Amino acid sequence: MLAGAVLAVLVAQPAEVLPRLAGPVRAVVFVGGAWLVFAAGGWLVRRLPVRTASILIVLGGAALPLAAASAPPRSSDDMYRYIWDGRVQAAGIDAYRYVPAAPELAGQRDDFLWPARATWCVPADAVDPDRGRPLAAGCTLINRPTVHTVYPPVAQALFWATQQVSPPHSRERPLQLVMTAFALATTILLLVGLRSGRADPRLAVLWAWCPTVALEAGNNAHVDVVAVFVTGLALLVLARAGSRRATALGGVLLGLAVATKLTPILVAPAVLRRRPVLVATATAAAVAVVYLPHLAVVGADAIGYLPGYLNEEGYLTGPRFALLTLVLPDAWAGPAAVAVLAAVALLAARTAQPDRPWLAATTMTGAALIVAAPSYPWYALLLVLLVALSGRTEWLAVAFAAYLAQYAAGVHLATGTAQRIGYGAALIAVVVAAIRRKRARGSASAPPFVIAARRAAARRRRGRVRGGALECR
Repeated sequence: MLAGAVLAVLVAQPAEVLPRLAGPVRAVVFVGGAWLVFAAGGWLVRRLPVRTASILIVLGGAALPLAAASAPPRSSDDMYRYIWDGRVQAAGIDAYRYVPAAPELAGQRDDFLWPARATWCVPADAVDPDRGRPLAAGCTLINRPTVHTVYPPVAQALFWATQQVSPPHSRERPLQLVMTAFALATTILLLVGLRSGRADPRLAVLWAWCPTVALEAGNNAHVDVVAVFVTGLALLVLARAGSRRATALGGVLLGLAVATKLTPILVAPAVLRRRPVLVATATAAAVAVVYLPHLAVVGADAIGYLPGYLNEEGYLTGPRFALLTLVLPDAWAGPAAVAVLAAVALLAARTAQPDRPWLAATTMTGAALIVAAPSYPWYALLLVLLVALSGRTEWLAVAFAAYLAQYAAGVHLATGTAQRIGYGAALIAVVVAAIRRKRARGSASAPPFVIAARRAAARRRRGRVRGGALECR
């Protein structure tokens, strides 16, 4: 309980807890401290009786993101695009039709999202890069105000719904509370799902108390947490699907998750062992159904800024694959990344257990993050869910690595260097854990007479050690 309280204070008020440290250094110390407290708290909770642990897990799963939501977003401005997209839709305009700086949307501006000074400013001579039309000048909190939104239709529906119920001038808080609710719902889903699957429900603490969840769902209010909840529901349905109807439902849920944030597509190879055609068809149909209304209204603009975003981040040209570019030219890194992930996907599809798809999904998702080496910690929310389902705690090192990349300046590193150090160390941790697990399985599966011989040899070694110690005395 003390560990959870300390973690909540750190998440809510790092500036007050660490007042003498400069901004970047404070962020590094804060995140590192939060993860250490999380490790200690998670270890202690998993040693409590299940009932007591479950109560504490739920309390922490509610308190931590709520504490983080007590302040405006600290490390991401994505939420302001969410608010803008919801506002535009509430005015009866498709979110994919115009860029935020379009003159057609000037009537939606206010002093909150369009203050006199902000990080993102549109100059007076700016032109829409897609249509060649002049844009309306101004400064805004909305990132990339000259490009179309990148968020898929289910996310857009959530932004619209949140806008509908938000009180006037409520700013960031409604979205923070919505994402906090989804984080808590995921905690409860894990507790129920793990228990019904005869697994240890205390593993839910790996999600509920993880600093990534509190910060990226509660504080930065990333829509990824919604996609994670729907993905978790899809996996649990598919793992227990005894009929074609249940399988189709699981596929539909997975499609809705993909149409919230594209990253859940990474779990697809792990769920194709049981009725693969039905799962794939249901998933694709769900994605198509939610995209069709937007395609009918705005055509290809419904794709949004996704291709441009991938190019901007360097994934289409190669330099953002930090580990691969250690040994390959930038131009080769992209094809190499595709080859590596295709091989991992094939392995996941061939080795996945239909009743425990999260094991292969953890490997697939973690491998994708290691290869892509993003400096955005919220991309790892899906992996944190899968770790809680699978118990493969070594993969949490991948989630932590993103913070080293994000706060590279605080430890006097270039972003690329921090990515290589963080994700390289995470890869080593995962490989070492896999080797140890394989050896443990080999020992457990040995014939009884071999196990007995090993135990006898171990007893003889202990006897020699004790005898030597007595002689020394």
